[in-house]
Amino acid sequence: MSGVLPSISISEKMAAIIAALPRATPPAVEGVCQSLLIDVAGICMSARHSDFMQATLNATDEAGTCTVIGQAAGRSLGMAAICNGTAAHGDDFDDTYEGGPAHAGAVVVPAVLAAAEQHGLSGADVGLGIAVGAEVICRMCLVAPKLVHKAGFHPTAVFGAIGAAAGVGAALNLNARQLVDAMGIAASMSSGIIEYLAEGAWTKRMHPGWAAQAGYRAARLAQAGFVGPRTMFEGEHGFFHAFARTHEGDFVAMLDGFGSRWLAADIAFKPYACGTMAHPYIDCARKLVAEGLQPADIAHIECETAEGIVNRLWEPLANKQNPPNGYAAKFSVPYAIAVGLLRGDAGLGEYAEAVVQDPQVRALANKIQYVVDPDNPYPRQFTGHVRVTLHNGEVREARQGYFRGGVDAPLPFEDLIKKFAANCVVGGIAAVQSEALLQSLKTMLQSEKIDLHLLRCA
Repeated sequence: MSGVLPSISISEKMAAIIAALPRATPPAVEGVCQSLLIDVAGICMSARHSDFMQATLNATDEAGTCTVIGQAAGRSLGMAAICNGTAAHGDDFDDTYEGGPAHAGAVVVPAVLAAAEQHGLSGADVGLGIAVGAEVICRMCLVAPKLVHKAGFHPTAVFGAIGAAAGVGAALNLNARQLVDAMGIAASMSSGIIEYLAEGAWTKRMHPGWAAQAGYRAARLAQAGFVGPRTMFEGEHGFFHAFARTHEGDFVAMLDGFGSRWLAADIAFKPYACGTMAHPYIDCARKLVAEGLQPADIAHIECETAEGIVNRLWEPLANKQNPPNGYAAKFSVPYAIAVGLLRGDAGLGEYAEAVVQDPQVRALANKIQYVVDPDNPYPRQFTGHVRVTLHNGEVREARQGYFRGGVDAPLPFEDLIKKFAANCVVGGIAAVQSEALLQSLKTMLQSEKIDLHLLRCA
């Protein structure tokens, strides 16, 4: 890369577009922002009594006025953002962007809601903030596909801090110069490695929360005049050099149509509580059972897969066939197929420790292997394939070339509402309270001033 700095940097071009956006987002984008609010809130409710949330709450006991969704006591702004981001992502049931994958809602919604409470923002401010933050995260996925994961980093974590800074900055009506500084500052706050995959450690769970509070702090530093690097994206020592080991990123794709063509409008919502790329495999497994397949008749299973997901969802194969705990199981395709075949689902209950340790589930998972398909379209599309050989030699096969819940098969809004209600039941929320909360979330983006008191629960 040349040592000559550009007269106008990538972040300056992006910030100029963000600063000129109207406060009202297009209807399709506003719809996604509403869905993100509903989905994140429901997942936070389902996680409110979980072990990982209790640990997070105990570690973030800084009293304050900002809401922790599903909890009675408030927290300081930064701690509320950490708690809500951790709750939203902790069960891997949150939204995703197929080109990444990256989980924008679990980062941007906690960051922008905390800012809204602290600064008395309107629903329009929140809608724009969520839309901008999510869009920045989605567009960063286009720059160096697969390379961030390959370098050992979690895209949600490292893209998230920058997206949160842009989203909070837009919500606070920062000018273009301040937005450049905010994103540049946030790049030095980005962090999150994927070593949690080794044994199912919990660090992935807190990545969005950490990114959310970092993005808020970066935006406030920029608002106060603190200067960040304007060549943060493309610089010799910039973000993609650090986190993707490249200077050859596709920044044209990242900026193309920004502000007029919203990638965030295609954010996907999960029907299963596990790693997104496993979802089409679960659908294939369920399809085979619906066609009459009996799991007891299975001799072995072979699946075609993308090279880009092997190191996260397939290997080490023995470990993925025998996950050590429920969280590790969320990143195992063999386990996902096994519960899809045996239990017909991969919801929150399928990742309970008792199910993960079930000898029948493990025995079936140990029959599952893979081969790499060099023509697989990942990460543009997430696909599934399950080829079953029965004890009598018969072969049965299912393929799915899309992620159900994604752009090719969007999750109907009615199904998202059912998911929200089911998550509230898991969290012990009474039906009357759940319905009141839902109505509040549906109208939040039209409110003159954000009020999150209904999101608090004893």
